[in-house]
Amino acid sequence: MIGETMTLKQTPLNAAHRAMGAKMVDFGGWDMPVNYGSQIDEHHQVRNDCGMFDVSHMRVVDMKGASVRAFLRYLLANNVDKLKAPGKALYSTMLLENGGVIDDLIVYFMNEEWFRIVVNAGTADKDIAWMKQQAALHAPELSIADHPELAMIAVQGPNARAKVWEALPGSRELTENLVTFSAVEMGTMFIARTGYTGEDGFEVMIPAKAAPFFWATLAEKGVKPIGLGARDTLRLEAGMNLYGQDMDESVNPLESGLAWTVDLKSERDFIGKAALLANPPTRKLVGLVLLDRGVLRSHQQVHCAQGIGEITSGSFSPTLEKSIALARVPKDVQVGEDVQVAIRDKMLAAKVVKYPFARNGKGLI
Repeated sequence: MIGETMTLKQTPLNAAHRAMGAKMVDFGGWDMPVNYGSQIDEHHQVRNDCGMFDVSHMRVVDMKGASVRAFLRYLLANNVDKLKAPGKALYSTMLLENGGVIDDLIVYFMNEEWFRIVVNAGTADKDIAWMKQQAALHAPELSIADHPELAMIAVQGPNARAKVWEALPGSRELTENLVTFSAVEMGTMFIARTGYTGEDGFEVMIPAKAAPFFWATLAEKGVKPIGLGARDTLRLEAGMNLYGQDMDESVNPLESGLAWTVDLKSERDFIGKAALLANPPTRKLVGLVLLDRGVLRSHQQVHCAQGIGEITSGSFSPTLEKSIALARVPKDVQVGEDVQVAIRDKMLAAKVVKYPFARNGKGLI
């Protein structure tokens, strides 16, 4: 209705963010903290020590049933047959028939009748509807249930694991030998050695009613809260795609730097495979570093000798103290080439580089 204001969804930590002085913003219909002061300080905090993020707007989906592995083999572009050890995780895209990206997600193999999937907040309802639609056609006996009663807190940085062990008695014994991209259950909690920053750490799924206590305990141990602003610059430096910017339903993963997540070698069929094989990529995702003064932003045009491309994500990099970007450009553009970026009415010089730009506390460019 005209004149009505939409009520923003809140995570179980909303009051905690406000008590910590967070600047709150509308993020895809959620009332979320963009920063708690200095976004750049928060960025350095994660690269050099550790910080905690409220990612409770992400959605946890459990698929259960005897045919779950066979169904996921068809549903996802990456191959779940790679998942053999309980708790092991796989990053994948989920595609439309035409090869466009519905979402990128993480799938955890728990046992042969239970796989857990974490999907993006803004696409969660669409994702679950698609999963149920496909299951009705191919695996009607499967149960697909999401868990809005679970909150999620990410603790990221070189000291993240040690801080979680301090805050969560008993967690060290369970997780000290947990390899990256795997998870373990701890009572009603689910601890995954995953993240979206290019740093080590955990993402902890926890019952919503327990989340404020865990958040407060982490804070008592010296873990600082980090907002969405620093989360974005951290993931950009780490060369990690953001759904809705670096890929969406209009582009395929092969043109989004995600060929490594698409298994075209095995004989199995999956949704979107025929389209990917029939339409070889004409573009690719590359890294850019700006050589002139200015800031790279999404949608700016990139002028290459081979044609025109476009920045998908761009920002100032606090780690490199330079402006960096991911850009979709003609496939023949090579690392080391000089290009020009149209910023307002100027053409500024930039160089094509191999990303990630920074990981594990240091710059790589």
